[in-house]
Amino acid sequence: MGSDPQYAKYPLLPLAQHIFTLTNPSAPKAIQQTSLKSLQDAITEHKMAPLYRYLAHPVEGILNATGETSSKATPAPLGRKPSAAGMVASKHSIPKIDLPWDEALYEKLKKDNDEELEGFKKEEEEAAEKAGETEVQAARGKRAEFWARVGDKDRAIAAYEEVFEKTGVLGTKIDLVLAIIRMGLFYGDKLLVKKHVDRAKTLVESGGDWDRRNRLKAYQGLYLLMVRSYSLAAPLLLDSLSTFTSYELCTYSSLVVYSVLAGSVSLKRVDFKSKVVDAPEIKAILGDGEDKLLALSGALSAGPGADEEMKDVSSATPSTTKTAVNLTNLGSDQPEAEAAVDFSPLAQLVGSLYTGSYRSFFGALAAVEVNFLTQDRYLYEHRGWFVREMRLRAYQQLLQSYRVVGLESMANDFGVSVDFLDRDLAKFIAAERIPCTIDRVTGKGIIETNRPDDKNKQYNDVVRQGDQLITKLQKYGQAVRLRGSERA
Repeated sequence: MGSDPQYAKYPLLPLAQHIFTLTNPSAPKAIQQTSLKSLQDAITEHKMAPLYRYLAHPVEGILNATGETSSKATPAPLGRKPSAAGMVASKHSIPKIDLPWDEALYEKLKKDNDEELEGFKKEEEEAAEKAGETEVQAARGKRAEFWARVGDKDRAIAAYEEVFEKTGVLGTKIDLVLAIIRMGLFYGDKLLVKKHVDRAKTLVESGGDWDRRNRLKAYQGLYLLMVRSYSLAAPLLLDSLSTFTSYELCTYSSLVVYSVLAGSVSLKRVDFKSKVVDAPEIKAILGDGEDKLLALSGALSAGPGADEEMKDVSSATPSTTKTAVNLTNLGSDQPEAEAAVDFSPLAQLVGSLYTGSYRSFFGALAAVEVNFLTQDRYLYEHRGWFVREMRLRAYQQLLQSYRVVGLESMANDFGVSVDFLDRDLAKFIAAERIPCTIDRVTGKGIIETNRPDDKNKQYNDVVRQGDQLITKLQKYGQAVRLRGSERA
């Protein structure tokens, strides 16, 4: 039986979403104002002097592009530091709303930080003199969490590593590595996240408990989503839906969104039906009624007693219909009404893709791009790729059912012009993503599918792989002969 998770409170990942929103050219001005206020309040409340300097300093700050300052400091140049690339919408995005720099506020926060650090130092010294190693470790853990809370990435990681080296409890070690992963996620450091996800997997496989093993699935799935490995992310995210407990990482509704998008673009039709379209956890978010409300409040769970638990909660909860929840407030248990997002486009995307309502599908895909892909920091970078792959999936789904399709008929089904469809299909055909040809020489144009022969494909694959193997063996043999002659 595992112990309760430790070091799970900091860093505050919702702040990373707010920082992203300030630099997102697609974000509405009202949402940016809300994010600015939330960021300023958090900086003051948690005394985040290092993060405040990193973001708003007139010379070094990544958000204060205009160089606002009361001193004679040199204005900040346009563009972003390489270290900031993972936090902002793009390297050259200029925020429409600046985070103002207040020297007096920074000095006050820094003074408070110094006093708090001095307290941790005294506590550690007293623990070393009067108590045991457990108390000393507790003091070191507090200092590590302090650096994570105030937003100092390098010092937080160093402090976590120090605690890691001194502890022998496997569960605590896993929690420390997960905390480092969240620091990497906060700053968008993909290399750091990859390194410590692999490290956490090794620790979990050496004897980690079920809860930490399950939490790691969500961490790993989110990382794979960041690096556009949707096919690998989908099973991990979908598996973690029924037993999700990693609320320090993102909200449950956000996890459902990531799972639906990853599953929609990567799963085969049969798996898409069972794991996305008919999944009760996803229906609870994308559908209507009490199931959705229960999922958002965290009351919905999977397992033998899930139905009874839902009945108990529903009997004490008034029947209401709620179609919008907060997506930007990642990591918080309570949704903010002022930042609500309508999930109906996502539900329409899933339903129309499965039923073959392609005109509705294209409209839903456009709405999903506007409402989700361009607003979320984990989805923004690969939004163009996702939209393109979803169009390809719809084209493949329709064409695999027919030998010959009229170009005009297909364009009418998708609600687009013939010229657009011709150009769009031509890109996929040239890249050998769709096995078909377009004939516009006679009549209005037809699309003829070239159904691949599985046996011939397997034969060609074997021949190609054999040629590659022979080439490698020849190179290896040549290298061995050269080495033999050198020895002679």
